[in-house]
Parts: sequence; structure tokens; C-alpha cells
Amino acid sequence: MRRTIFLILILSLATVAGRSQNLPEAKWKFITGDDKLYASPAFNDSAWKDISPTMAWEQQGFPDYDGFAWYRVTVTIPGSMKSDAMKYGGLVLYLGKIDDVDFTYFNGVLIGSTGKLPPDYEGKWDTRREYRIAPDNIKFGKPNTIAVRVYDASGNGGIYSGPLRISSIGAAESIVVAPSFPQQDMIIRGVPYAEIPITLKNGFSKKMQGDLTVTVTSDFGENIGVIEEPIVIEKYLTGNFSFRLSGINPGFYSVTALLKTKSAEKEVKFSFGYEPEKIISPTDRQPDFQIFWSKAKEELASVDPQYNMIRIDSLCTPTHNIFLVEMHSLGNALIRGWYRVPVKPGRYPAVMHVPGYSSTIQPSYINYGDEIIGFGLNIRGHGNSKDDVNPGFPGYILNNIEDKEKYIYRGAYMDCIRGIDFLFSRPEVDTTRVAVEGASQGGALTFATAALDNERVRVCAPQVPFLSDFRDYFKVAQWPGNEFINYVEIEKRMTWEEVYRVLSYFDIKNLAPMIKAPLMMGVGLVDDVCPPHINFAAYNNVVSKKSYIVYPNAGHGLPGDFNRQKMDWIFREFGLK
Repeated sequence: MRRTIFLILILSLATVAGRSQNLPEAKWKFITGDDKLYASPAFNDSAWKDISPTMAWEQQGFPDYDGFAWYRVTVTIPGSMKSDAMKYGGLVLYLGKIDDVDFTYFNGVLIGSTGKLPPDYEGKWDTRREYRIAPDNIKFGKPNTIAVRVYDASGNGGIYSGPLRISSIGAAESIVVAPSFPQQDMIIRGVPYAEIPITLKNGFSKKMQGDLTVTVTSDFGENIGVIEEPIVIEKYLTGNFSFRLSGINPGFYSVTALLKTKSAEKEVKFSFGYEPEKIISPTDRQPDFQIFWSKAKEELASVDPQYNMIRIDSLCTPTHNIFLVEMHSLGNALIRGWYRVPVKPGRYPAVMHVPGYSSTIQPSYINYGDEIIGFGLNIRGHGNSKDDVNPGFPGYILNNIEDKEKYIYRGAYMDCIRGIDFLFSRPEVDTTRVAVEGASQGGALTFATAALDNERVRVCAPQVPFLSDFRDYFKVAQWPGNEFINYVEIEKRMTWEEVYRVLSYFDIKNLAPMIKAPLMMGVGLVDDVCPPHINFAAYNNVVSKKSYIVYPNAGHGLPGDFNRQKMDWIFREFGLK
């Protein structure tokens, strides 16, 4: 899903003449469920619950709810905005970020949607929503109804982050400021400098003059340089500008390009990578690292799995059966998963899908086609595996951090090994062709499973992996370091060195050298949850055959293109293509 860069990377607009109307935060109405009548301005929502659009619905009285829900709010747009709307073709509605998929209506008219519903599900929880409202759909000086239909697959759900406003389009819409890297993934390789190309397009009917300021920072927040250049572009023409940085280190960099003219300002933010495969993050294993994991696997082997498969008739189809799977893992903890297997007898390759942090694996996630068995595993404390271990969120990542033998991820990693045990127990599984894949925490679990079970896992596909290179991770991302800061610096439960010593056993960069299977990794270049730096800290320590795909416009959620490329690759590795 490659899309035109300049359309995706425009993050903020400011105009001299434009006006803005903030949306209220305290007058939104909310209901779970789904009915298209909710989009109508005439619908009476007075019986709905009150909700804030600044935090997930789980935090506002709807814990563990996944599925459809609707938001509604009424806003009066002042008549002072009408002239701009008529002149520039409407207004822009900013709804911030919505977890996961939305369909947004203005006065009953669908004005935009982001993401895709199952069966072609594509979550866009970290994408900011910006939708154009046509001028003939706006009632100036009168109440207007905004209705947002939301679908959440797992984890948190709903509207949770601003900005929340309606703005004039204004003069800035006539200007385009965009990066124009020749590298489609915006990763620079093979040269001793970084060239930052920027294209400006003048959509005005007159010459555009102003200043272009480019600010570059490293992913650690270091100021690399500020460059300012005067620009002159004739009407309806394009100007190309290039800025060279020499002597920078392998890594990832953020760029802010600010264009100021007499009539408008336009700011664009984007990122690029420079020689990411040369990022050096040496392993910091403790002397007993191998012994620690050998002991954990021995302990797991002593637990009787007591496999139990329950056919779910309502989910089965003429071609596939779906089973709820129960089994016992480390510490005799009960864990569950979903198993999708073709009805037609035979032996099939299998893919195990492991969950993201706080997410729930659903049966719909494990549809890998007619030629592959799908198994979705909910590790302890996730989804339907909370009977015996349930630390909750936030707090999961800190659970028993003071003792490496009891730390939550020791059990979680062993749950994944138990999942592989289950697949190997099934006669219909071709045990020479078993893969594991997942995103975020699931990406870390993929690394860990492929490392700790490196003889049985033959293919692995981690996406935006978590739990990597913790010393740097806590510097380049706000979370999860903020939870540890409170634990160490406020509560003073442990020292930083004690924390890092325990985490080193679970750091996927330390596990990565043990992987033997071919590996394909997906990366979001503007991911601020699991930034690319930590992805490559682990990836660069992998010694097996490996490859990666970087999506320059993606954050923590990758576009559907990666799923297609991942499955094509898995099929090839399995000899199915």
C-alpha cells in the first residue's frame, strides 16, 4: 500500500487568515453496538452515556469491550467561518487518533473513514484523522451533528487523542511541502552523507516568496542541525531543494520543514533512516543467560499440558473447523488459543500468531488461507488466558520485575514454547513447516520463540518488535520507560542497574543470535511506541537469513501491504509458491 508521500506526511497546517473551532471535550455521547441510524442528526441520543474523546473507552467504564461503538457530539460553527469555507471549498475536521477503525459522519453524510473492517481488517489506531467537510453540508450558526462509528478489534478502543477541532482550509492548502527521497522507504544506504530532498509546490496564481527552515534531530533528541534558505517559486510551479548532512551516525532522524511566506505557513514532519543495518547494539547477556533459559524450558517440560480442544460450531465453515484450545504452561498456568484447521484431511504447514501488549487474539486473526493451519495464542494475562495470571494494564511489564525467576515474561515466553508444543502434538501439522508471527509485543514474542525453540520454528515474521535494547529504548520512547521511572525513581523499589540486569534476560537483542530460521521484519519509520532504533538493535544481531521492509509513513501500525508481503514470503518459505 504505497501512497503518495506528500499526502500522508502533512501533519499540521497554520494559516494567517484561517479560523478554527475547537470541539467540546465534555459533551460527547457514547453507546456500544452498531446501528446506521446513529449517523442521522435526527436521532435522539439523550439516553446514551457521556464520554470524553481524550481517552479510550476502557478507561471510562467499558473495560474489555471490543467491537462496534458510536460517538456523537453537536457543535455550532460560527458564521465567521463561512467565507473561508465557501472560498476554499469547505472546512477540515480533525479528530486526532482513533483505535482502530472509524467511519465519520457530518450531519448524516459520510465524510471519511480510516482503516478496514474484518475480514480484510486493517487497524489504524495511531493515524490522525483529518476529513474535509463540503460547504453545502455545513449549517453555519446552527447545530451540526458529528457521528463517529468506531470498530475496535482488541486492546484499548475509541477516540483517545487530539487535536479535536474544525478549521478553515485557508491559503496553506495551496502549498505543498514534502520530502522527495529517491529511496521509496526513505532509508539512505551506501553513501557517507545524508541528502534530504524537499519539494515545494506553489498552487497560488502569483509568485511565492519566503523562507524554508529545516531542523534535524536524532532519535535520541539530539539537535543535528538547522538550515534556513530563502525560496522563490513562480506561480503554479515546483521547486526542489536539497540539504546535505555529513558525518552522521547510523540511525534514525526526524526532520521538521517549516515554510513561511507572507500569506501562509506550512510545516511538515517526517523521518529518515541512515545505514540502519550498521546500528551497533551489542548483546549484554548475563553469565548465566543460557542456563537461565535452559532451566525455564526444563521446568515447562515438567508441566503436563493437558491439551483440550473444543470445536466451536458457530465459527466453523464447510472448509474449516475452529477450535478453542486450552493447555497448561509454566507454573501450571491455564492458557488458551484459537485453532483453525482445514476440514480436508492432510498435513499442513502452521503459523502461530502471538499477541500485542494487552491485546486479544481473535479467531478472525488466524485465517491464513486454505493451505495453512492458523493458531492464535493468548499468552498469560491476555485475552482468554487470564484465569491464573492477570496483572492487568498498566503494570503488566513490571509484574515481578524484582525477580527474574518470577518475572512475567519468563512465563509469557514459555507460553509461546508451549504453543509450539501444541502444534507438534497435532497429527495434521507438518512439523517441518512451522512459523511464528506477531506485531509489537507479538514481534518480541516472535523473536523469543524463534530463539528459544530454534530447532522447531522454521520461519519467523516479527513486526515493529517490542522489548528490545532497553537502555536505549527508555531514551527514544516515552513508554514503557515512564512506568519504570515511577518504579525506580519515585517508589525506589529497585535501582536502574538492577532493572537492566533483570531485563537483559528478556531483551530480544540478546535472544536474536540464537535464531536459526529465516526472518522477515516490518518497521514503521515514524513509530513512537517501538521506534525503529530498537527494532534494528535486535535485527542486527540475527545471524540467519533475514530481510526487512520499512514503511516511511507508518507508525506502530503497519499498512496492509506488509501482511500481503509477509504471507507471500511465508508461502515461498513453505514451498507453497
